[in-house]
Amino acid sequence: MLNIAILGCGYWGKNLIRAFLTADVNIRYVMDRNDDKLNAVKKLRPSITVTKHTEDIFKDPSVDAVVVALPASEHYKTAKAAIEHDKHVLVEKPMADSLSAANEIAELADKKEKILMCDHTFLYTDSVRKIRELIQQGSLGSLQYYDSVRYNLGRFQLDVNVLGDLAVHDFSILNYICDKLPHSVSATGISHTGNIEDIAYVTLFYEDNFIAHINVSWISPIKIRKVLIGGSKKMLLFDDTEPIEKLTIYNSGYAQYIENERIKYSYHTGDVDTPILSAAEALVSMAQDFISAINNHRSPVSDSKAGIDTMILLDAVQKSVKLNGREILIG
Repeated sequence: MLNIAILGCGYWGKNLIRAFLTADVNIRYVMDRNDDKLNAVKKLRPSITVTKHTEDIFKDPSVDAVVVALPASEHYKTAKAAIEHDKHVLVEKPMADSLSAANEIAELADKKEKILMCDHTFLYTDSVRKIRELIQQGSLGSLQYYDSVRYNLGRFQLDVNVLGDLAVHDFSILNYICDKLPHSVSATGISHTGNIEDIAYVTLFYEDNFIAHINVSWISPIKIRKVLIGGSKKMLLFDDTEPIEKLTIYNSGYAQYIENERIKYSYHTGDVDTPILSAAEALVSMAQDFISAINNHRSPVSDSKAGIDTMILLDAVQKSVKLNGREILIG
């Protein structure tokens, strides 16, 4: 059985601890700098060794892998140190604080033959997997648009803006369902606190007239998690706030035709389908994929390439924001 260490047991780290406790793995260490959090872990599972120092973990040869759930500004240096000490690494998103840093740790992981995985949890939801399946089967037709809204009140963060916190979810989903990067992006954002952007608007331009638009905000009175995807045959709604029926497929669309030398349009609305989706928790599936990738010497779904591709988009939109929405070419 693999021995792992979880670094950070704050907001997301607590969820990761819970997920890995259900998996076929031994949590050997939990590291955090807060005594109360460590005491809570010890009370939950007395067999876990708690520590405030990552060095205790890195120098222990019995530790096979580490899970990094520390603040985003620490992802790069912590993941790099872990790989240098021959540990496999699962790092919370974003993978690093810059594209160059992400590339560096990915190259180091390849050199050391270690798994480097980024926690893009949405790739393990049955909803997103179903969307990918529908697109690959051609059920939606040719893709025309992707329109996403991710709003809530908070959580304000100090070392990552709303793009790095929320928009990266859509970047990872788009890369996964499309299997390609856009050719360019444009983004605008603003801070109402004088620190980092708390609201932003992103547009991604793809070949074949496919366009994606993403709205993200920390300053909304309500929580919204909705994605609309339109194809030439069908359209769908992914509402992640729905407890059960998260995915709705609409047999709706339009057609263009010529009549009396004039362009006209017809519209159709058909059946509405709500597919049955697995109730498996995405975070648990993600933890199991990480463990399986290590045991079976294979790449996980959210591998280092998926992390890098997401960082490519994040890097480009951050540049565009600084340039007041100027279009930034990808590649």
